[in-house]
Amino acid sequence: MSKRNVALFGATIVSVIYGITFTIAKDVMPEYIDAYGFILLRVSGAMLLFWLSWLFMPKEKIALHDFPRIIAAAFFGVAFNMLTFFKGLSLTSPISASVIMVTTPMIVLILSAIILKERMRKRMVAGIILGLTGTAFLILYGRSIGSATNASIGNMLVLINAISYGFYLIIVKKLMDKYNAFTFVKWIYLFGFLMVLPFGWGQFEAANWALVPTLIYWKIGFVVVISTFITYLLNLLTMKELKPTTVAVFIYLQPVFATVFAIGLGKDELNLVKILSAILIFVGVYLVTSSPQRVKKEK
Repeated sequence: MSKRNVALFGATIVSVIYGITFTIAKDVMPEYIDAYGFILLRVSGAMLLFWLSWLFMPKEKIALHDFPRIIAAAFFGVAFNMLTFFKGLSLTSPISASVIMVTTPMIVLILSAIILKERMRKRMVAGIILGLTGTAFLILYGRSIGSATNASIGNMLVLINAISYGFYLIIVKKLMDKYNAFTFVKWIYLFGFLMVLPFGWGQFEAANWALVPTLIYWKIGFVVVISTFITYLLNLLTMKELKPTTVAVFIYLQPVFATVFAIGLGKDELNLVKILSAILIFVGVYLVTSSPQRVKKEK
């Protein structure tokens, strides 16, 4: 099996794990611990795992001028990204959150066009308008979703998280080209931990851990070890072989797995708002992401 095929398989596994995580994380918060407290648990646990793993890995020295990029990656890929996502997920439904996350490939290309000064084509603009329309539809009419406490705000926060993750994918790519993943990801999580600590400590202390069922502890462990540590490693390793836009495209699979898992456990249900929004977003993302390939073939 080629390195590219291994990377594609790894990206698929990440999508499966994330699809499951939407429902598992929703079971934990806000009933047993609020979103920011859960994030503190997630980031601190993953940080310890990454630093322990680094002890057994080849050692590299990071250039001093690369630390601002690492700090930026920590902000967009850990702190701001996770705080907005978990807070949003605690307010909305698993399927709605996973559908909005599909906008990430579109966001990556928009940010790449702005940062790299690439020309926006009509096909891309049409896709962006369709995708944003679908997202706006889900946000505005999210209140019709019965399993969400404040779906409109929750969906907006998940969209902000998708934008943050788009920045992260672009920022971290240059680090991947220069260093081994274990060399810098431990620093990303250390800085990320320091950033989320002021937000999560109060909620972490407020949780009544004596009343938390054993199953919920297992679900917290799944999010820390599998959904964070394993998936970040897989994402970083796949980005060695794949472009940021290709990695982002695998987010298409997340709503499929999230929907199957959430409906199978009776945690969520499909309705017209979700279906129509998903169609608009998927068509929009297809138009945006297929445009560069088409242009390349025409040359």
